[in-house]
Amino acid sequence: MKWRRLPLGIVGAAALGAGLWGGLIRIGWSWSVPSPAWIAWHGPLMVCGFLGTLIGLERAVALGKRWGYAAPIFSALGAAALLLSARAAPFLFSAASLAFLAVTTAFLQRQRADFLVAGMLGAAAWVAGNLRWALDGTIVEAVPSWMAFLVLTIAAERLELSRLVQHSRFAHRAFGGITLVWFVVAVLPLAAAEPVCAIALGATAVWLWRYDIARWTVRSHGLARYAALALLGGYAWLAVAAAGLIAAAPGMVGLHYDAILHAVFVGFVFSMIFAHAPIILPAVLGVQVDYHAALSVPLVVLHSGVILRLLGDWLPQAALRRWGGLTSAIAIVLYVAIAGASRLRATSKRMPPTA
Repeated sequence: MKWRRLPLGIVGAAALGAGLWGGLIRIGWSWSVPSPAWIAWHGPLMVCGFLGTLIGLERAVALGKRWGYAAPIFSALGAAALLLSARAAPFLFSAASLAFLAVTTAFLQRQRADFLVAGMLGAAAWVAGNLRWALDGTIVEAVPSWMAFLVLTIAAERLELSRLVQHSRFAHRAFGGITLVWFVVAVLPLAAAEPVCAIALGATAVWLWRYDIARWTVRSHGLARYAALALLGGYAWLAVAAAGLIAAAPGMVGLHYDAILHAVFVGFVFSMIFAHAPIILPAVLGVQVDYHAALSVPLVVLHSGVILRLLGDWLPQAALRRWGGLTSAIAIVLYVAIAGASRLRATSKRMPPTA
C-alpha cells in the first residue's frame, strides 16, 4: 500500500521545490524560472501544496480508511494546478481542506480529547483560509487562517505526544483557551485578526515551552535530544513572531509582515518538520530516515537563515534578506540530502555481501 502513496509525496515535494525556487526569486535572486506561477503562488505552494499534502497524507494513514485519502489527493491536485497556472487551484485546496476536516472529525468521534478538538479546529481554519482565497481571490486575507491551521495542527500533535506527562487541569484548560483564540484568528477579517494573532502566537509559545515533553527529552541523547532542540528552537520563533506582530504597524504589509510570516512558516514550521520527519516518514511513505548527528547541521543552518532574513527585514537590508532566504532553502535541501544519504548507508550495511 505504501508505494501507492508515493505519487502524492512526489507532488508534495515538487510543490516544495517550486515554492522554494519561486520564493528566492521573489526576494531578489535573478534566476530563470519555468513558470511565473512559482513566484506568484509561492505561499500557497508551500502551505497548501506541500504541507497540506504531507499533513493530509499522515492523517489519512492514521485513520486507515480509503476515503481519508481524498484530502491529500485533492491537495496534490491543487499543487499540480498551481504548477500549471490553473485557476482551479483554490477550489481544489478548498475541497482538500473540507475532506481533511471530515478526517479530523472522524478522529474526534472515536475519542474525546482536547488535542483532537484542536486538530479539528485547525482543519476548520484551513477551510476558512482556502474559501477566502477561492471566493475573494486574495491570498493575504487567507494567511492568518493558514497560520492557525499549521500552529493548531502541530500543537495538537505535540499535546498528543506529551500524554505521558500528567498535565495539570490548568494546563489543559489553558490549551483549550489557546485553541479557541486561534479559531477566532481564523474566522476574523485580517485587520481584526492581527492583535488576536499576536496573543495566540505568544500564548502558544509559552504553553509549548512550559508543558511540551521536549523540556525533558532535551536532556537525553541521539534522536530524542536532536528533536527536542529543534522543537524548542521552533517555539522560540513563535515568540519572536508574536513580538514582531505587536511592534508592527497595522495592515500586515511590508517587511515587518515578511518577518512575521517567515518566523512562523520557516522558523517554526520547518523546525517541526526537521524534528518529526524521522518519526513520520517511515509510517507515511515507508521511507526510513535514520538519525545521524549530521542532521544538526541543516537545523543550525535553518535558524541562521531565519535570523539573517529577519535582520534584513528589520534593518532593512535587501542583501541580508536574500542571503537569509537562500540559507534557509539550502538548509531544507541539505536536510533531505543528509537524511537520504544516511538511509542509503543503512541500506548498504544490511545488504548481504556478494561473491
